[in-house]
Amino acid sequence: MERQARKGLLGRKVGMTQVFDADGAAVPVTVIEAGPCKVLRLRSVGRDGYSALQLGFLDKPRRLASRAMRGQVASLESKRSKRQAEAGVVALPRPNCEPQRHVREFRGTSEGLEVGQDLTVSVFEGVARVDVTGTTKGRGTAGVMKRHGFKGQRASHGVKKVHRHQGGTSMNTSPARVFKGKRMAGRYGNERSTMRNLKVVRVDLENNLLLVRGAVPGPNGALLVVQQTNLIKKVAGPGAPAPKKKAGGK
Repeated sequence: MERQARKGLLGRKVGMTQVFDADGAAVPVTVIEAGPCKVLRLRSVGRDGYSALQLGFLDKPRRLASRAMRGQVASLESKRSKRQAEAGVVALPRPNCEPQRHVREFRGTSEGLEVGQDLTVSVFEGVARVDVTGTTKGRGTAGVMKRHGFKGQRASHGVKKVHRHQGGTSMNTSPARVFKGKRMAGRYGNERSTMRNLKVVRVDLENNLLLVRGAVPGPNGALLVVQQTNLIKKVAGPGAPAPKKKAGGK
């Protein structure tokens, strides 16, 4: 049985600020421009082997879009399309919009949606927490102290101008090599990252803005994927069950 797709949109990071809650406490938030997103395609198990919803965000100039990208959003006349039409092949519906800069798919079935429909930030009304996926800031080649938080070597006599170096890698004649995954200097950042279970502070329908508590990956202007979280966090409270005691414990 196919699962229902989580509520989600594409967007970009506007920046960080703070708002005040009902008690007057300052809450750090990230402002995300979520949508409007165009429904580009509805994938099905019968045709594609899986169910998914394909969304696009931000129009891309036609002069920068390839013919293949233009053909995904609008019907283009070609010899291949004519041959398929003569053979009785039904062409997929197109949204008839501009090429999209940011295109992603959301796995799962989507009921009540049509190709070409616009989705706004209103889909997050009533959603308490979301997951935000993006690409972290690229920091170039960094040493082990900045990249992994190593403390470095001693700042004493005998340690000559290598205070920030890694030191030994704990390898000897056996195995006579360095194991894969050893934490060393290298490229830092520019990686796909997901911040889970962020609280939705405010939904601005007029300006298509979503305010979430805390930070999200990437610099200002970074493209993001925002989805309703599937993380269930157990919170202790008056109605929470008491923890089980181990056998033999007092």
